[in-house]
Amino acid sequence: MRFIATIFWAVAIALAVSYVLTSMGAEPFIIRDALIVAGIFSIFVFALAGLVLKEDTK
Repeated sequence: MRFIATIFWAVAIALAVSYVLTSMGAEPFIIRDALIVAGIFSIFVFALAGLVLKEDTK
């Protein structure tokens, strides 16, 4: 469930930020670029969670 939530929020935030920034720069909004950024962010979060945030097994 945490993976689905991470992907959902990464996509939602990347789309919103990309839309706002492209609107401010008078550039066309390209959804593909926002989804690529969301994918990279999701992979980074999964790697961070797997390497740094380990559960205690005591």
